[in-house]
Amino acid sequence: MSWTDERVELLKKLWSDGLSASQIAAELGGITRNAVIGKVHRLGLSGRAKSPSTTAPRPRKARTSGHMIRVQRPQVRGNTALAYDYEAEPEPELLEIPVEQRKTLLQLSERTCHWPVGDPSGPDFFFCGGESAEDQPYCSFHCRVAYQPANDRRRAKPAFRS
Repeated sequence: MSWTDERVELLKKLWSDGLSASQIAAELGGITRNAVIGKVHRLGLSGRAKSPSTTAPRPRKARTSGHMIRVQRPQVRGNTALAYDYEAEPEPELLEIPVEQRKTLLQLSERTCHWPVGDPSGPDFFFCGGESAEDQPYCSFHCRVAYQPANDRRRAKPAFRS
C-alpha cells in the first residue's frame, strides 16, 4: 500500500476529527494501526480535536456530611517489588570454633566443614573446619543453620511494607 495524496488528506482529516489510529486504519483499509501512527509522526500531526466531553470539567459530587473517613495511603516511592519490612534475624547461637579447628581455603577437604566465618576480605576470615556430616559440606551444627525445612522458611518470611 502506498500513501497517495488522497489517502494522506483523508488521514489528516480523520486525525483532526479525533479518530484513533485503529479507527483510521480501518477506515483507510489495507493498513495497520502502526503504519497510521508512523505517517502521523512523519507528517508532524500533533494537534487533535478535543471531544466536547474532555474539554468540559467533570461535575464533582457533593460531599456528604462528615461521615466519611479518609484512609491515609502509605507514602512509598520508587520500586517496591522487593520492599520487605525487614526485621533483623536473630543470629543462631554462635559456636565458638577452636583455633586449631579453623581452616583456610587450601586446607579444606571433603571431610571438613566448609562454613565461612567472617568477612572474606578481612585477615580474620576462616572456615569452620569441623568434621562434616555424612555427604554434607557442613558440620552438623552448620547443617541445621543452612538447611531449614521449607515450611519454616515460609512462615518466617518477612511481610511486605504497606
